Amino acid sequence: MLLREKQFPIFTPSTNSTHESNSITRYLTLALKFLSGLFLGFIGANLVLFFGRSVLQFGTKFGLFTTGLATLHNQDGVAAEICPQTDALYPQNAKNTGTWTQFGDLLETDTFKTLAIDKLSGLIQIPSESYDNMPPPGEDPRWETMGQVHDYLAVAFPLIHSTLSLAKVNTYGLIYEWTGSDTSLKPYLLAAHQDVVPVNLETLDTWTYPPYSGFYDEKTGLIWGRGASDDKASLAGIMLTLETLIEKGWTPTRTIVLAFGFDEEASGIHGAKTLGIALEEIYGRDGLAFIVDEGGGFKDVYGTIFATPGVAEKGHADIMVEVTSPGGHSSIPPVHTTIGYLASIITELENNPFPVELARNTVPHDTLLCYASHGRDIPRSLKHAIFKSIRSDAALRKVDDMFVLKDRWYSSLVGTTQAVDMVSGGVKANALPESAYAVVNHRINTLSSVNETAAHDTKTITTVARAFNLTLKAFGEDVLTASAYAPFEPKGHIELSQAFNHELEPAPRTPTWGKDSEPWEFLSGTIKATYEAHRELKGEENQSVVVSPGMSTGNTDTKYYWNLTRHIFRYNHKNGAYGGDIATGVHTVNENIPLDHYIEMIRFFSTLILNADEAEGF
Repeated sequence: MLLREKQFPIFTPSTNSTHESNSITRYLTLALKFLSGLFLGFIGANLVLFFGRSVLQFGTKFGLFTTGLATLHNQDGVAAEICPQTDALYPQNAKNTGTWTQFGDLLETDTFKTLAIDKLSGLIQIPSESYDNMPPPGEDPRWETMGQVHDYLAVAFPLIHSTLSLAKVNTYGLIYEWTGSDTSLKPYLLAAHQDVVPVNLETLDTWTYPPYSGFYDEKTGLIWGRGASDDKASLAGIMLTLETLIEKGWTPTRTIVLAFGFDEEASGIHGAKTLGIALEEIYGRDGLAFIVDEGGGFKDVYGTIFATPGVAEKGHADIMVEVTSPGGHSSIPPVHTTIGYLASIITELENNPFPVELARNTVPHDTLLCYASHGRDIPRSLKHAIFKSIRSDAALRKVDDMFVLKDRWYSSLVGTTQAVDMVSGGVKANALPESAYAVVNHRINTLSSVNETAAHDTKTITTVARAFNLTLKAFGEDVLTASAYAPFEPKGHIELSQAFNHELEPAPRTPTWGKDSEPWEFLSGTIKATYEAHRELKGEENQSVVVSPGMSTGNTDTKYYWNLTRHIFRYNHKNGAYGGDIATGVHTVNENIPLDHYIEMIRFFSTLILNADEAEGF
């Protein structure tokens, strides 16, 4: 299993967009439990009383009882069935328990906090910006900042570089391996990215501290700078955790793999895309136990702290809409120029958005079920509607009206989105533009596909093409030809295509229920243990965090890692409950991270690593 130091070439991975679900197994299991309870109920009055509650719970789940009985959904037992929780998972064996306790004590010291600040601050000071559509490494000097990251990591974490093996992929992608003593166990992967979103130079005077200062403000407890939150805190946290474990003499039973891309903010074309193929070459298809990458965190929702590890991702498509028509002098204009036609197309697209409808067996619906099950302050009417939506289509639409459509973030999560983000046309004020184009960005509903998205745009734009006598070609297929307007000549042409050929199907869903859910339960228990330990809440169940399936509106480097495992978690234990007006500034000015949140992330990684060392179910 030892990863030998080597250079990998550029790879072109294949993708597998097959959606996997445990829903049928889940419902059959629950149904069998219900029928068993119903049968045993006839044995005697005492057994009736004993099984009655279970019968009611399962009956409610499948809509086997009346609407009146459905109001009993607020019982704790029902919540446990709909959004089950696992116990906090702490290291158990002597080797890891002592290390975990010592590590936790170390996190509270000023010495370690100063060390953690220094490691992250130094990383932030490197302006490792990535840009859209950059040529491969070696062809653009802007990549060279990634080399500075490598040099810094080697100096800042010397024990890692003398203990772990290292391979570089496509120059700047990094794969570290710490080989475990039991190579029969599947390795697991911790991921992060080295790059950051570029800083707009016009915003420099609006930053509280310079964007690449890595400044730590003792008064506010904030570490400032581009990448502080996205994603250098994760990278530094992972590395400092391992460096500390090596220093303490700890060694792993299960092999640990690290993968750090270098252009996640530019779709990972040169970084994670090549890393994914290299990792599959080393460990094989489905060769990893699980993957943890950046993503969800925890926050207060309806009076309860919810952690929402990402277990799915939406698809992605950038669609180019190009209009061409004869040019000429602007003193003799037609009724509509190409820009006018394009404006009409954009208007038609925005007037005909994709439907936003909550659906069962999706992550957004499962998240709402957890909110309804465990949210202390959720409005009663919304809670009942969410529970009834398990079996009622009318209730699903009611939840849409009451919550989804009123929350822009959640409606974006549920449906396929569209945003016209780029537009261009014309070269001179007195010349009719011969061409104009726009790029429409789509984030695709997890139940939809790239083809469905393209078909929707084609259908919508066909209406405009017919109205203005324009021919239309969509994704290589002629939709409206000149013959459609004979004997008249068409006035122009519309061409639809994939803008950058980076389209992506929605990700396969990570199992969160049933026999294949051991990694999910492991992660859930680790999250609870981390949260409780950081607040000294051990044993105080009512104050712990509730773990729910979650997802974000965007994508991560994991889109290139689907072949490596079914168990991908986009989660780095980021605290989203600031309780004030301070914003993290992700992708904008004043990016920062509170020191306490960063320290808790390190606690999470240490707990996860020690727990994974003992895990036997995967």
